[in-house]
Amino acid sequence: MTNDGTPQWGQPEGGQPQQPSGQQQPHAQQPYAQQPNAQQPYAQPYPQYAQPIPVGPDGAPPLWAPWYGIGFLDAFTRFFKKYARFDGRASRSEYWFWVLGNAIVTIVLLGGYLVSLFSWLGANTTTDAYGNTQTTTTGAPVLALVFIGLLGLWWLATLVPNIALGWRRVHDANLAGPFWIIALFVGIAAVVFGCLGPNPAGAQYDRPDLG
Repeated sequence: MTNDGTPQWGQPEGGQPQQPSGQQQPHAQQPYAQQPNAQQPYAQPYPQYAQPIPVGPDGAPPLWAPWYGIGFLDAFTRFFKKYARFDGRASRSEYWFWVLGNAIVTIVLLGGYLVSLFSWLGANTTTDAYGNTQTTTTGAPVLALVFIGLLGLWWLATLVPNIALGWRRVHDANLAGPFWIIALFVGIAAVVFGCLGPNPAGAQYDRPDLG
């Protein structure tokens, strides 16, 4: 209040002084600065797809790569070309066409053995006048032994590549090869692994340097 009693209006005690008229009050500094976009701590949610598989002049991919859409004959011959290769991947068609081919060979050899054996038994069995049958044991069923011997050799010759093919099949689903050991003891596991779809991340098991 002035000396003549006129009240004097102003800022309360301890308040901020008014800015002169016409002078803009500077903007107060924001207490929180704009943070730059921080790097996300999480990995890319979508898998990175592998590069396209090269093919040769005949349309066949190299042995280190899987062959999607392969035919029966190519799958049969490719099985032996990759005899003991546990690296790389095998497509479903590579696997199931070989299973079909192996089943055909096994049925032919086993069927030949059974037919030869029963033919030999029939030729060496006689029936007397009283209806009694008698089997002579002169000679051996040579042809039957040939077929069963071939079947045994076929099983031995395909034992290692069969395991290698299953090993590559689980690689195609981006599973570690030792998972195939389960299929050696549990037959249904071979069917399950054989039906698994391809996973591009399985390319980690490819070895292009081996050709």
